Order: sequence, then C-alpha cells, then structure tokens
Amino acid sequence: MITMSIGDYYDRCVDFFGDRTAITYKDQSYTYKEMGYKAKCFANALQNKIGLKKGDKIAFLMANCPEYIFCEYAIAKIGGIRVPLAVLLSSSDHIYMMNQAECTTLIYHQSLASRVKDMLPRLETVKHFICASDDPSTVMEGHLHLQTLIESRPPEVAKVNIDPEDLVGIYYTGGTTGKPKGVMLSHRAWVYTILIEMLDLGFGWEEVFLYPTPLTHAGGCLMLPVFLRKGRCVIIDHFEPKVLLETIEKEKVTMTFLVPTMIYVLLDYPDLKKYDFSSMRNIIYGASAIAPERLKQALNTFGSIFTQLFGQTEAPMMFSALSRAEHIVADPQREKEILSSAGRPTFHAEIKLVDENGNEVKRGEPGEVVVRCANIMSGYFKNPEATAETLKDGWLYSGDIAKQDEEGFLYIVDRKKDMIVSGGFNIFPREIEDVLFEHPAVKGAAVIGVPHEKWGEEVKALVVLHEGKSASEEELIQFVKDRKGSLMAPKSVEFWEAIPLTNLGKLDKKAMRTKFWKGKDRMVS
Repeated sequence: MITMSIGDYYDRCVDFFGDRTAITYKDQSYTYKEMGYKAKCFANALQNKIGLKKGDKIAFLMANCPEYIFCEYAIAKIGGIRVPLAVLLSSSDHIYMMNQAECTTLIYHQSLASRVKDMLPRLETVKHFICASDDPSTVMEGHLHLQTLIESRPPEVAKVNIDPEDLVGIYYTGGTTGKPKGVMLSHRAWVYTILIEMLDLGFGWEEVFLYPTPLTHAGGCLMLPVFLRKGRCVIIDHFEPKVLLETIEKEKVTMTFLVPTMIYVLLDYPDLKKYDFSSMRNIIYGASAIAPERLKQALNTFGSIFTQLFGQTEAPMMFSALSRAEHIVADPQREKEILSSAGRPTFHAEIKLVDENGNEVKRGEPGEVVVRCANIMSGYFKNPEATAETLKDGWLYSGDIAKQDEEGFLYIVDRKKDMIVSGGFNIFPREIEDVLFEHPAVKGAAVIGVPHEKWGEEVKALVVLHEGKSASEEELIQFVKDRKGSLMAPKSVEFWEAIPLTNLGKLDKKAMRTKFWKGKDRMVS
C-alpha cells in the first residue's frame, strides 16, 4: 500500500533535483527549489493568513501559468481538495460546480476577473478570493493577490496527516448531458495515476514536456511524471500552431500531449515543414477518438512517435494504451485495424466487456467496458445514485461500448448514450465516422440519430469537406454502404462549415442532436 501523499511526491522532486530547472513559461523559469519554496510559502498563507484546513475545497479558474503548479502543490500539502474549473465552460457551469462542491475559496487568473465579478452574487459558499496577476493594482477590492501572499509568508507548512483515501480533488465531468458530476479522486487514485502514466506512456528521464492543453484538465495530470523523472515542464497559455511549433524548436521539446483536433490542425498548417521537430520523440494523444486515416497521416508526417491513452475522469487518465511500438504494423490490413483501436489494457487494469445484464460477452462481440484498477474514483460527490450506477462490486462501468480481439486490443464502438437504435438494430456512430474519414474529400465528420416516424431513429451524417474538394450526399452514402452495408449507411448527409466540439475538444453530440430533436420530449426514440 502506497502511503505517500501527492504533496510528499512534490517534496521528493524538490529534495532530489533542487537546482535543476523545473518550469519554463515565456521568459520565466523556476528551479525545483524555487517551485518548492513558492508552494510552501503559499501553503503557509492558506493555513495562517486565510485559515484553510484539511478538507476545505478550493476552486481553480486559471489560465496555464506557473502559479497553477504552485497552487496545486500547496493545496496538496495542507490536505485541501482542489476543484479545477475548465475555462471554456460557461459561468453557469462554474457556479453550479462551486456551489455543489461547497468550495470555500476561489483562485483565479486576472484574465478571467470579469467572469468572476459576474459570478459573485450567485456563489453560495465561496468566502475567499485569490487572484493571480502580474499587477497587484488590478485585483478587485476585497480579493487577495496570490503573488503577494507568496512573497509575504515564510516557507513553513504545519504538518497535516493525510490518509491515502483522503480526497485530493473533485473533477467535474463535462456537463454535455445533464448536470456535471463531481468525480472524487483520492491521494491513492492520483498517486496510482502518476505511476501508471510513468509505466505505460513512455516517460523517460529529463523529458522536456510541452503543455498546450489546459492544466485544469489532462495537462495537469501529466506534470508529476515529468518532475519525478527530473524533467522540465514548458507551459504555453494557449494552443496555436505557430506558437506550439516555435516553442518545440526553441525549447527542444521531447514530449507533449495533444487532443486529436490539435493534431488535425497541425497536419493542415501550411508552414508545418518550416520548423525543426527533430527533438520530439513522444506525442501522447487522447481525450477523444482519432480518425484512423488522419492518424496514419500523422505517422507519415511526424514519424512513429505517437502514444495513445484511453480512459475517463473516473479512472484518470487511462485504462488502456497504444504504445509507440504498437503503432508500427507491417501488414496494411492489420495496421488499419490497430490504428482504429484504443490499445490494450494497461498493466494495472482488469477489463471485461459485458452485456446489459452484466454478463461477459464473447471475444469479438460488443459490450460495455467495465474496469477494475488501482486509480479508480471514490465516487461522485453528493450523488449516491450515480455512484451506485457506475461503481458495482469494485468495477467501474464506463458507458463505452467496445469490442476486443484475440490479442487484447480494444475497439471503441461508441459511447453507450450515443448509440442509435433504428428499427430495433443498434448502430454505433463511431464505426460510420471512421469510414467517412477514409473519403479523400472529408475533413470532419459526425454521425447522429435523428427522428424517424417508422424506425424511431435514422442515421444522419454531418460532414465538413476539405477546402477545394467536393463530394455529394449520394456519393458519401454509397461510400459507406459499399464498406458497411445499407443498415449502417447514412440516410442523409448535411454539409457543415464546422463540427461542434465541447470545451474538451470532443464531438458535441448533444448540440448536434438539439437541432433535429427540438420540440421532442427526449432526444431518443
């Protein structure tokens, strides 16, 4: 049993690698020793200036910046519970999350101050506001300035006894269907998440890891594996192809994490070949499905440097992975299959596929992915009903439908809730989307179920075409029919300028369906 807390692991990195550079942000850099000093000064301020104690919940509404890391470290040291808020969510989502989690404190970035000001009247439990700002004079009256708090306190932290099952964070799941659920993650779950990432994602010593994705989301899960291997975290505050490529070239970045939509943008960037990418040896990707054809294009463009992860917030960040070596397949047909997979279970994870009655299905048949692993959540905060539906006898029911081949590779067919039921047949949109991406004119595609008087639902494809290329509705329908049969073929195709995405870069199926199900009591038949 691991007994060290997340704060202990940060301390270990500071003790071992003190004078090495830990963080780079624009023209700033911080050694491990400086990181530890600032975190402990802030922890002192939280304990003695503000009066926070173990178990208090602290919300983060932060841009990517070094202060995010100091805050996460400090809160772990005092036994606080962090509640990260995804910047691209709406203010109403943020208000709900903070109220539901009973947050006492909000730490926010000055660039988001106007949003915080608008939220103030509806926050029920937040009493303390701390603003990260380069200019203290910009901080709202009555709010505390984060950098001043750090500078005004000594690096002395009162000892807090932390049990492995004490919560380190509450992470809210999107909110694309109903109210967001607060995933309770313990120090045990977070420590095992870090160790699993180090084992299965190919982290080496002295990595230079670039963070273009929000630290409040997947990016933040990938910091400690870098620190524990004497690496350097290079932070940028937004994703833009030019900025990302310039940073890779300048900082000699060796590793990063990208969501598939970012990979697509890079592949389509006209100046891509002007930059030196030779230092990069590992691109981790995940958080949403990637089109196999575009993954193949990425491998041809950048080389065999891709590692896939698949998981969810309830067992961060993964319970299966596809290693760099597994992306290299000699047989073209097998390669096509492997590149459409979600890899194999990580070495810590037990996975089985079950039917609606909880019975394990045969290999090759679709079933819901259920997993038992060391980094599983403690449950949903103040939501025992949802917890009981998701955690059963120690197994996490993921809501993802998959098939598994004889070598153990998982093929995600779809989200259980995205499944289309047409005339009594189950149709999985992901399979159709993958086929559409094989068409040379298709840049983006999403498949949904729309109302049909006779069949209940019918298959509809929403398609974005590459600039300068064309395809007709009839052509695309026939293209799918030739490869998947008439049942799977879309009955209609609409051409859109862009496919709606959630704040996490996933297909926003709820937003797409709303147009076609408006006026209906529910968005299924």
